[in-house]
Amino acid sequence: MAASELEEGTTLTLDWSKLEQVAAVGGVVPCAVQDADTGEVILVAYVNQQALQVAVETRTAVFWSTSRNELWEKGKTSGETFDLLDVRVNCEQNSLLYRVRPRRGGICHTKTAAGEPRNCYYRSLDFATGALVNLQP
Repeated sequence: MAASELEEGTTLTLDWSKLEQVAAVGGVVPCAVQDADTGEVILVAYVNQQALQVAVETRTAVFWSTSRNELWEKGKTSGETFDLLDVRVNCEQNSLLYRVRPRRGGICHTKTAAGEPRNCYYRSLDFATGALVNLQP
């Protein structure tokens, strides 16, 4: 499936095998990312010990890319980077929450028709049709 169809299409095509890929990588925990100002959940990514250490040292949202097996600074390519304000851990210490602030107002690598970055959760599932509805076209 082309990235444009995956990222812009109206068909729900969830990656049901993602956790199998994550298990194969090993040594990572899920990390929810929240905009500290709005409370919005921006994205969910994975963090290993190295990514957490670099994130804390640089105060930047850094993750472990399970598909590329490398450190991933969110937005380094697109320019939509984040200041890391707080790191929280859940009660069982098997997931993290990064509270962040977008450095230049954008969040996602995808853009609206006007060329503005969106929130990564920009589509909603229409319960009646099963289609995805773009909330930030």
